[in-house]
Amino acid sequence: MNSTQDTAVQTLDTEDVAHTEARHAASAVPTGLSPRLYNRDLAPTRREGRSWTAYSIFTLWANDVHSLGNYAFAIGLFALGLGGWQVLAALGVGAALLFALLTLSGFMGQKTGVPFPVMSRIAFGIHGAQIAALIRGGVAVAWFGIQTYLASVVLRVLLIAVFPDLKPLDEGSILGLSALGWMAFVALWIVQVVIVSYGMEMIRKYEAFAGPVILATMAALAIWMFSQAGFSIAWNTGHELSGGDMWLKVLGGGALWVSIYGTFVLNFCDFTRSARSKKSIVKGNFWGIPINMLLFGTITVVLVGAQFKINGHIIGSPSDIVASIPNTFLLSAASTALLVLTVAVNLMANFVAPTYALTNLFPRRLNFRRAALVSAVIGLVILPWNLYNNPAVIEYFLGGLGALLGPLFGVIMADYWLVRRGRVNVPALYSEARDGTYHYARGINPKAIAALIPAAAVALVIGFVPVLAPLSSFTWFFGAGIAAVNFYFLADRKCTFEDVEGEAIAVPSVH
Repeated sequence: MNSTQDTAVQTLDTEDVAHTEARHAASAVPTGLSPRLYNRDLAPTRREGRSWTAYSIFTLWANDVHSLGNYAFAIGLFALGLGGWQVLAALGVGAALLFALLTLSGFMGQKTGVPFPVMSRIAFGIHGAQIAALIRGGVAVAWFGIQTYLASVVLRVLLIAVFPDLKPLDEGSILGLSALGWMAFVALWIVQVVIVSYGMEMIRKYEAFAGPVILATMAALAIWMFSQAGFSIAWNTGHELSGGDMWLKVLGGGALWVSIYGTFVLNFCDFTRSARSKKSIVKGNFWGIPINMLLFGTITVVLVGAQFKINGHIIGSPSDIVASIPNTFLLSAASTALLVLTVAVNLMANFVAPTYALTNLFPRRLNFRRAALVSAVIGLVILPWNLYNNPAVIEYFLGGLGALLGPLFGVIMADYWLVRRGRVNVPALYSEARDGTYHYARGINPKAIAALIPAAAVALVIGFVPVLAPLSSFTWFFGAGIAAVNFYFLADRKCTFEDVEGEAIAVPSVH
């Protein structure tokens, strides 16, 4: 071998060593921290270079608020006997509460830079946090599969409308879906897996793209329906409630609106851990929640009021209106926008949480990308269309898990804001030292569990016992309130808490 070849080989060897060292550095666990608790995706984010602006947070809500499920909920308020103004009032009550709750939750992520499973370690302990993360992740992974299935139904209808020859493929059943149904589901499943595999930064970019598309589509749909109804709408269905019964439904509607976001108020820190400042959270939440929800409510009232004026019927979802568009091109464009919306909602609401939960469960084996793939596979193998078509599963299993979200929120928020007053020792969240701040009793805080269990029991009873049905709209508040009060009185409020930032063990936020 000549000298030139020797030099080339040495250069390649040097580059290989450099690349290997870089990989090791990226995956290395800082001294004193546990590899069972720390990896690059669970580590706090550096303050410098955080990329989530007020616009990024606004587009989260621009997508999620306008989800088809939320429209179905708001439309259902009309069926309960509320008129247009009462529906707007119910959404306004919910929006005001959500703005406060999500802002407080968001501040926690911005200060510490950690995702929800790590945030849960503060109150529940370094190992007890698995309880909170798995409950949140379990709810999300099931809904990820269900929402992907619902989006595949829209895609299937769109494909048949554009390519009628595909209709024979929509007949028959393979494990509950037609051949075309499987193709549509798998195609959307792959799209979401690809997006998430590029990390939170790609999700931010997708949400930023999808937000304006959704707002423009829904506004255009409302304007079109308004014109179809002769530029006037029906403000009620002729069976409008009044008095105390009306106000109970208005407040109940607002409470249910908060319950719908019971998942998000828990793990909002998954997103705000990359927020540039508290101001960006407040500004993004302000435009994305009260203002955007007012727009959402206005669009809902126009769609329902216009349709009711035209034929006396209440629509079930905006997709019903899209399906009735006579022009194939416009129908295709609107359906595509609904698909963009559903994917955006699924990514933020139902994909991120289980991904972080699995990463937290197996930090030495799973990074964000691998955990996302595992979450997606679980969402596929559970055959979610069968879950969706089984009311018992939706009501008792997913409903039961959902009833636990309020108590979890109550414990975490009471601990952070009322007991610790925002003081957190971030490096200690990754330590298994017996005298560590968050080790408690073998890594579990018994006081948090003691506060959680009775609150969860009350929430489940209110949610499932028929005689308590009038209170069922307020289940989340009962659970969160009881858990918060329990924890506040059980906790040692005289203890001195350290406030140590995590910059020394932090990683870049774009990963």
